[in-house]
Amino acid sequence: MYRPQILSDMSSYTPSRFRADLMAGITVAMVALPLSLAIAIASGASPAQGLVTAIVAGFLISAFGGSHVQIGGPTGAFIVVVAGVIAEHGYDGLVMATFMAGIILLIAGRLKAGALITHVPEAVINGFTIGIALIIGLSQLKDLMGLRPDHDAADLIHKIPALWAARDTLNPWASAIGLGTMALIIIFRRAAPRLPGLIVAVAIGSAVVALAGLPVETIQDRFGALPGSLPMPQLPALSLERIQELLPSALVIAFLAGVESLLSAIVADRMTERRHKPNAELVAQGVANLGSALFGGLPATGAIARTATNIRAGGQTPVAGIVHALAIWGMMAVAAPLAGAMALPAMSALLMLTAWNMSEPHKWRGYMAERPSDRALLLLTLTLTVLVDLTVAIGTGVALGLALRLRRRHVGSQEWHPRDH
Repeated sequence: MYRPQILSDMSSYTPSRFRADLMAGITVAMVALPLSLAIAIASGASPAQGLVTAIVAGFLISAFGGSHVQIGGPTGAFIVVVAGVIAEHGYDGLVMATFMAGIILLIAGRLKAGALITHVPEAVINGFTIGIALIIGLSQLKDLMGLRPDHDAADLIHKIPALWAARDTLNPWASAIGLGTMALIIIFRRAAPRLPGLIVAVAIGSAVVALAGLPVETIQDRFGALPGSLPMPQLPALSLERIQELLPSALVIAFLAGVESLLSAIVADRMTERRHKPNAELVAQGVANLGSALFGGLPATGAIARTATNIRAGGQTPVAGIVHALAIWGMMAVAAPLAGAMALPAMSALLMLTAWNMSEPHKWRGYMAERPSDRALLLLTLTLTVLVDLTVAIGTGVALGLALRLRRRHVGSQEWHPRDH
């Protein structure tokens, strides 16, 4: 029987737990706010749509999920997929694909498919995650350096020459703000890990731009003023032709949302020595993506970095995730003009470091020490992600990985090491 974790936790809820959840939720909101804005911008969407996703999907993932401490919202893993869907089908196509992915995840949860995560080869997940991180990092060079290329190429092969050709347009002020913000984030992480260093570093960089009147682009310069409230929900206009057209994208979104959320829940279990309900988690991802689509938001999933922040800040139950969503909603209503003043190079610096953390460079040596077939599978998935697209990379990687696993059935079951970035 499906039962959200929050109902189980409420039976022993106490005022001290609420105080811990309240502080943790506010802390995570301070981290999630700039990340949600930056991820939306990098995806080709508006920053407001990133906030909508963090609020609506973040609330629903905590309210309906199977983890004690999972925090949901837009994540870096979706940037490449979202940008591709928007470029090919428009933003309304993305909303429809997200809605369809929500239905797929609901069905997967009700069919108790949560345990299938253990059958996805880890080399495939590592390969496409490193590939996505590489694409994200290179895509942020334009805003980080203030470059103005003649055309913004979609694929990596053409993007690098376009950026090189625009090297004469480099804005030294933008570069200084971007690199300075990056340095501040690293310093705050090491010197004051409990401080919401992301938003503090971005705020400092943006304040320098505003006070000194530097010629550096801000969110408001490019996208206009941010709204102070959520939009009215509405159903996407589905048709049989559009469903057939968008089904591959919906399947990829559902796969990424399911895998990322379950990996995040596994990491949270190891940090807290508790257990999540995988099928309830899939149902929550389905509800959250349906909800996000109804409000015109982006695809959402459990976010490992924000979940880890919640745990370190003392989060005890899903109430912390609900507080995080409500806190972002409150900041959207009160501080939208301040958020609009955030400098784009500072946001790019944040995403560059997010991409670096996603790739987990401290594990690269270990990957190369794996059996040759796993190394080949990782490199193949990475290459296809970067040079072809994520759909082909995932399909090919999973198929080959499962074939290899069947071939060596005598070796025993795969030891699972969830990503922690």
